[in-house]
Amino acid sequence: MLTTLAVENYRSLRDLVLPLSGLTVVTGPNGSGKSSLYRALRLLADASRNGAVAALAGEGGLPSTLWAGPENGVRPGTRVQGTVRTKAVGLRLGFAGDEFGYALDLGLPVPVKETMFNLDPEFKREAVWSGPVLKPAALLADRAGPSVRTRAESGGWGPDTYRIRLPDSMLSEFADPRACPELLVVRERIRSWRFYDQFRTDASAPARRSRIGTRTVVLSHDGADLAAALRTIIEIGRAADLAAVVDQAFPGSRVEVLAQEGGVLSVQFRQQGLLRPLSAAELSDGTLRFLLWVAALLSPRPPELLVLNEPETSLHPDLLPALASLIATAAKETQLVVVSHAQPLIRALSEIADVGALELEKENGETKLVGQGRLDRPSWHWPKR
Repeated sequence: MLTTLAVENYRSLRDLVLPLSGLTVVTGPNGSGKSSLYRALRLLADASRNGAVAALAGEGGLPSTLWAGPENGVRPGTRVQGTVRTKAVGLRLGFAGDEFGYALDLGLPVPVKETMFNLDPEFKREAVWSGPVLKPAALLADRAGPSVRTRAESGGWGPDTYRIRLPDSMLSEFADPRACPELLVVRERIRSWRFYDQFRTDASAPARRSRIGTRTVVLSHDGADLAAALRTIIEIGRAADLAAVVDQAFPGSRVEVLAQEGGVLSVQFRQQGLLRPLSAAELSDGTLRFLLWVAALLSPRPPELLVLNEPETSLHPDLLPALASLIATAAKETQLVVVSHAQPLIRALSEIADVGALELEKENGETKLVGQGRLDRPSWHWPKR
């Protein structure tokens, strides 16, 4: 389980170190930095697949995502003025847990005339260590520029130095199990992280269409395989959980999956008082969205970490207690981070589960954790360039 998340110089997250629990709820007013925190976690996951550079390009490039204020923030009562930077510009992301920790430091390359890609970020530093805190003796794999070194069985550094390209992460490009098997463990754990962010429910949404179904233990991000995912939940043995949460949300209702010719599956929603079931194409946006959350949260293959971004969107307040029950059930099998500003959902969760609540606020353009002083922060150290 992750116990600490650290972000530096990403959008409004100038210097943020957060404690994480089995079920962490991140809340705060609009513009406080909740979405930036969600995207920071996705960037960490992208690094394990060598997709961090492309993800940053989709956000306008590294210069557009860097903290835009003074290097050391703004002190109360002072004017915001331009300053000369004393440290190298970098975007830093990292996490730590009881077993392993990982941190990356992305910076801009030294410009050269021969390329048009001078804004592509480079990995200046990466580190994987054992235990919750980065210490020199705990390092397992250490990357500085293009060079990677790994810990030997004797406890010292191995005799070989490996080289990888500067735009590539060692998580994705360095894969020698003999040199550092722990690095592969960390990589696969990060790759198992799962993110869901506001399913489509418009008239053309993929979830509204019938399609050929295959056994589906993980709902796709667009919800196109909703019928297959629900049927898999039923067949694998969680039919009672599915029926209970649907009845809690829509009393007297139940969900079925119909198999048509050629293996085409479709969702059928039977509602009290109706003579025939409704198809996915006929469901209201809120009902369809709730069924998508059911399929996502009752997954028979829970990930190491599940991150939900504003799951309450477009749901009627009456559905939030059932959604809270779904989240609490999922939290028994996987670590969850829920980004939300729906107080009814947060209250319902707090009544039935042990919730680690983190409230964000923005002060002088910088995101901070409400009530966190310097001495309250989890222990965290960045690898130095």
